[in-house]
Amino acid sequence: MRRADRLFEIIQLMRRNGARTTRARDLSEALEVSERTIYRDVQDLMASGVPIEGEAGVGYVLKAGFDLPPLMFKETEIEALVLGARIVESWADAELADAATDVIAKIEAVIPDRLRGYMANTALLAPSHHFMEPITFDLAELRRAVRQQLKVTFRYTDALGQGSERAVRPLSLAYFGPVWLLAAWCELRVDFRTFRLDRIVDFALTAERFKPEPGKTLHDFLKRDKPWTRSAINAYDPGDD
Repeated sequence: MRRADRLFEIIQLMRRNGARTTRARDLSEALEVSERTIYRDVQDLMASGVPIEGEAGVGYVLKAGFDLPPLMFKETEIEALVLGARIVESWADAELADAATDVIAKIEAVIPDRLRGYMANTALLAPSHHFMEPITFDLAELRRAVRQQLKVTFRYTDALGQGSERAVRPLSLAYFGPVWLLAAWCELRVDFRTFRLDRIVDFALTAERFKPEPGKTLHDFLKRDKPWTRSAINAYDPGDD
């Protein structure tokens, strides 16, 4: 976590406690840093004018009425944020859904009052009662592999029912309702491939990192203009025939 994000979280945690004392130990556990780091951060916040009372070893209280500078959003921008977050809450994995909920809560905490009510009552919805092909593994783990550039392995069954063992470099994820697709560099085919996540079993995250190489990156994949929508609609796996 970046220090700027941690300072923001310290203020948010104190605000939630209201007039109750917030201990450095509780802050350090919540933010996964040492108590010494919390002491230093709180001192820096106090020095910058944040009205925090208390001391090390006792605890801290954020004075009532303090707020961060308001974020200035247009009503259409709020609609975009809320709809996007609600789609993520309904269609993504549990970890990403929780993150979307936290994003909305953070924005609500710092926007002006006149917009807060509009944000809470916007009529743009993303119902959770929709059909999506079931995925048998943790999508959050695959997202982590994409983010950290970790190779993954799995067993894949193509449109013809033929199975194969794959080791791939995951490059990108895309949702074409009702299926999720993974774009990857496949070491078995020595080429780019797209995989339907609902056809993946025995998924495993490895500790092997990969570095971007010319001809094997997401940019290279997109330049090839792979037919992602056809893959989803026709249940076709490009190049695996």
